[in-house]
Amino acid sequence: MSDRLSPRSAEEVRDAVQWAAAEEQPLEILGTGSKRALGRPVQAAHALDLSALSGIVLYEPAELVISALAGTPLAEIEAALAEHNQELAFDPLDYGPLLGQTPGAGTVGGMIGANLAGSKRLKFGAARDHILGMEAVSGRGEIFKSGGRVVKNVTGYDLPRTLTGSWGTLAVATRITLKVQPTAETEATFVLSGLNASAATEAMTAAMGSSAEVSAAAHLPADIAAVLMSHGHALGGPATLLRLEGFATSVDYRFAALKALLQGNGTVSRLEAEASRALWRDVRDCRAFFETDEPVWRISVAPTAGADFIVRMQAAFACRAYCDWSGGLVWLALPGADPQADAVRAFVADVGGGHAMLVRAPAPVRASVDVFQPQPAGLAALSARIKAQFDPHGVLNPGRMGP
Repeated sequence: MSDRLSPRSAEEVRDAVQWAAAEEQPLEILGTGSKRALGRPVQAAHALDLSALSGIVLYEPAELVISALAGTPLAEIEAALAEHNQELAFDPLDYGPLLGQTPGAGTVGGMIGANLAGSKRLKFGAARDHILGMEAVSGRGEIFKSGGRVVKNVTGYDLPRTLTGSWGTLAVATRITLKVQPTAETEATFVLSGLNASAATEAMTAAMGSSAEVSAAAHLPADIAAVLMSHGHALGGPATLLRLEGFATSVDYRFAALKALLQGNGTVSRLEAEASRALWRDVRDCRAFFETDEPVWRISVAPTAGADFIVRMQAAFACRAYCDWSGGLVWLALPGADPQADAVRAFVADVGGGHAMLVRAPAPVRASVDVFQPQPAGLAALSARIKAQFDPHGVLNPGRMGP
């Protein structure tokens, strides 16, 4: 059997997994490999390459639903949606450039496996919240289908949500159905310049609690803003960003409402639609850390704790960081080769707990630390039971999420 298996149908995926289970040969599940350097290195001699399992098999713009094979490039799906002024509302981030890969190379299967979301997760959730149905092959070598093409779909356990974010360790997705939504007529970004992290958190909290319908909120310290300025973004000093989307008159009205609400909180400026979209794409994809090889962490904490976490980390290390998700998501880059996993997770615990994922580090480092947040004993036991049900032979992406 070849080291790389390239199925072109769900039946061929099933045959490959049945062979792997029978021969006790672990498989690394791949699309284009754009996220191969995420998670722990997979311990497998064979790769199941899904890049040939590609194509949009159903798209009904009037019904706001699209279905595609797992190896379909996400860029192809986004281009098809754009022709009908539609989009994936959760704005999936592109890990590729941060990991030294080509932009736009990810697949819909990888998006579901990683449960991707961008800066608009505050308003629209993540990939898990937009999946309608899935066809997949379990580690037992059985094809199964769950969900359908409508939101109200009662079929027992919500398997698509269970598999979303499992990093290919439970089953091999072969076809995925998603709900989509119309693209906003326009957008603008409300920029507050000059705030420190604490004041920015207060401003973002006030904006998110208002009627302005902010779809994304982020704070960029001066050093991060300077890097993005070097790439053409109109920022100055520390910048607190609030994204507004919708009809032009509504965006203008809500911008004025934010200006009145946040009066006295720094200097206000405005980025119009094209500049706004470009900036949020770079915030989402972590552009500020592209040009280094520092270890990078993705930290989820309570929105009010993000600034405190950054202050604690910067008091201990010469690190760079910024907040997205109104302070609930911290992107953190540490100097040197050591990702300081114990310290990072200790500070996460100190600010009330959360989730710390090591996004970028060399393979030997990722093999030696917990890349994903260690689970409490009860949750770890539940995860093990789920794994045993879906993949009793342990052939799918072994070692990806834990040793």
